[in-house]
Amino acid sequence: MSPSGFRKLGERVAFRGSLITVAEATFEGPDGATFERDVVHHPGAVSVVPVDGEDVILVRQYRAAVERDMLEIPAGKRDVEGEAIEVTAARELEEEIGMRPGRLQLLAQLYNSPGFCDEHSFVFLATDLTPCAISAQGEEEQHMTIERHRLSDVPALIAAGELVDAKSIIGLCLARDALQRTNLPGST
Repeated sequence: MSPSGFRKLGERVAFRGSLITVAEATFEGPDGATFERDVVHHPGAVSVVPVDGEDVILVRQYRAAVERDMLEIPAGKRDVEGEAIEVTAARELEEEIGMRPGRLQLLAQLYNSPGFCDEHSFVFLATDLTPCAISAQGEEEQHMTIERHRLSDVPALIAAGELVDAKSIIGLCLARDALQRTNLPGST
């Protein structure tokens, strides 16, 4: 039971896909009333803000759910059982942008859309990057492009509507703050 008095009574799987499971769940409120909610179960994700000097390395890839190309920080789902989040983050950087991080710093944990989904994400800052081979996975990754932008240009990219992906906006803003606190390159 939650501190506010809500508790889950059970759920029935309505759909099981390759990434998500959709369930119809029954809950009881503090007053004893029961109610139904659709719940999406997701394995979780990592996203990484790779900073190289004054630049941040972003990817532009097609996102089927919104039917458009999106400018984003590298990211991926936690689909390897038991894999540490830092290992997943490093793997995603290698796969998507061909860079290996010398240093990873956890910036935040977040629930992307807790009104209906249990996806738990971790956002990292990656610095001290060294090149390695790209290992694109999946159709979208094989066609994504890599872009370098000045970290100082992030507010303008957001204001112009060029950056509209939530994890990317959160990660980039937190990375700028973290770099400013430590006076590292890319913080201006």
